[in-house]
Amino acid sequence: MNDKPNPNPLRLRKKHGEGRGLDATAEDGARLVRAQSFRSAVVASLVVLIVFCLMWISLSMASNRVFPWMTVVLGGMLGLAIRHAGRGVDWRFPTLAALVALAGSVVSNIVLAASTTAGEYGTGTVNILQGVTLMTWPVFFDEIWNVADGFFAVVAASVAAFYANRRLTRSQFHALRLWRERLELDRHQ
Repeated sequence: MNDKPNPNPLRLRKKHGEGRGLDATAEDGARLVRAQSFRSAVVASLVVLIVFCLMWISLSMASNRVFPWMTVVLGGMLGLAIRHAGRGVDWRFPTLAALVALAGSVVSNIVLAASTTAGEYGTGTVNILQGVTLMTWPVFFDEIWNVADGFFAVVAASVAAFYANRRLTRSQFHALRLWRERLELDRHQ
């Protein structure tokens, strides 16, 4: 019936694996940490922010409408870009994603408002942005930025932080945990 000499009659047969431990070492975890690149994550987030601003302006001009929820799309794009470029496994990458998403929400709204204003005055977006003074900011935050924009910025930051860290397999997570435990043990000795 069973090739094991003393099977436990109360235990159900395993269908999910052989029950072997994971073949991971602390060195594998160290390799995961060395594979991170914070600089690549920053560069990728800036590229995504520029591409998003251009995409949002194009969509708004084509449809003649402004979609405030597009900043949530920015959050998803930022999180995925930071995940793939940075390959991060620690807290810095979700923090970067959330901060860039918040700042990007404000900046993209500013660029979109400048683009819309430039269309009304028959000039370029860059000309409008160059003409911004300290007196412009209170008007922008009174007339353009509203509670919904703030809400979507916070949601975008949450989405970006959720997607920013690298997705690990069970053995990779175990290796990372072993590496962190070894660091903690070395620190206490």
